[in-house]
Amino acid sequence: MAEEITGSARTTPAATLPARDMAPKLTKLQKIGNSKYLGLILLAPAGVFVLLFFFIPVLLTGVFGFTNMSTATGITGGSYLANQSSMQALGDRHGLGELADQINQIAYTIDDVGLEAAARDGVDADTLKELKTKFAGTSFNNRRDIERAIKNLDARPPNTRAIKALAKHFERSIINIRFESRQELLAAINEFGVTLTPDQQAAVIEVTYTGWVFSTDNFKRMISLPDTKKTLINTLFYVFGTLILFNVGFALVLAISTHYMDAGPSGFFRSVWLLPRITPPVLYVLMWKWLAWDTGFISAILGPFGVEPKNWLLDSPANAWTFIILINGMVGASMGMLIFSSAIKAIPKPLFYASEVDGATRAQQIRHIILPQLRFPILFITCYQTLSLMTSFEYILLATEGGPGGSTEVWALSTYFKALNNYAGALEYGYGAALALVLVVVGVVLSILYLKLFDFKTLTAPPKIE
Repeated sequence: MAEEITGSARTTPAATLPARDMAPKLTKLQKIGNSKYLGLILLAPAGVFVLLFFFIPVLLTGVFGFTNMSTATGITGGSYLANQSSMQALGDRHGLGELADQINQIAYTIDDVGLEAAARDGVDADTLKELKTKFAGTSFNNRRDIERAIKNLDARPPNTRAIKALAKHFERSIINIRFESRQELLAAINEFGVTLTPDQQAAVIEVTYTGWVFSTDNFKRMISLPDTKKTLINTLFYVFGTLILFNVGFALVLAISTHYMDAGPSGFFRSVWLLPRITPPVLYVLMWKWLAWDTGFISAILGPFGVEPKNWLLDSPANAWTFIILINGMVGASMGMLIFSSAIKAIPKPLFYASEVDGATRAQQIRHIILPQLRFPILFITCYQTLSLMTSFEYILLATEGGPGGSTEVWALSTYFKALNNYAGALEYGYGAALALVLVVVGVVLSILYLKLFDFKTLTAPPKIE
């Protein structure tokens, strides 16, 4: 009996082990799957993309907006260049007109550098020897004086052209010479015979620096330019006109109209309205241009009625705006139509059945059932399409290029012209970034305003009755 007990005890040692020791061991992948941080792990790639392609570009836009970066300054370091414009700035901004005149002068000095250059150019050795003996270290204020001195030499050059060529070797100036550092510039000015005080040095360095610097001048310029007000008015008219008439208004009409159609016709109708969105922008705008050209469809239809052919797209600002809003509106309405149609489909059908039993008309169903259920979709479309219209300019660029006479140039298109493309080729990266930064700020402010206007907390609150 004791042996049986002993044997039984020997065969069941696992029964006495703790439960955690009996549990199977999990692999690393299983541990990650059971982790409470699984959601964060899965969202990490998206977070990296948001950081690289949204937050960092926005941050850099804000930084560049406070610089004077342009094609003239470059995007790396700058150099120091004393020229006519910088010397004019030295006198106007710092009141150092006399100093600017001194730096702006051209002097002629007989030195070893000029003598060696003349010797390499084949000037007679006796001429150079006599010139060094009589005038070594002498400076002349103008070319006429040094030419007169050369003419008085016993071994003077044979003709006037040779005299002028010899004088050219001793010409000394710091104007239109590019220096890589401020030390080189100050040393050259000192060698030129001009002594600068510390304040004068700082002023000269400021006006001659060709690189970009941090400044708020972009925003001061933005406020002072009369074109800014015109561009702002164009943008407000374009954004809210297109938004109200098409992106929200016409999209609601399309969604509600197709809701009351049979499945087949409504699906076909929605597909047709998607064509503007899926058509390449260049081809899409080209079709509108064919419609509006002086040899296009509109002129062909109105010609028999005595209407003179003309380019309806660019004939006047009113016509241009009509086409711009139509071109953008037809594209924007398709997205709103899909969102609103999906939201209407999600409304419980018994609500419609009950309203019909109670004798409600279609207008009453729309007012009391459909529109109250569309508050959140309308908020989304309004926010999204506002931001989209504020930053989009490709259809305007392809259709009118901001014309006629800048009457359809909106803020985003102005930013593009300033920073990336203009006829003169003088691209102003800093000013363009400042314009873009204004769009970012206005977009954030409008988004917050929309959330308050539509009472976003109430829309996303949990239902009181499940």
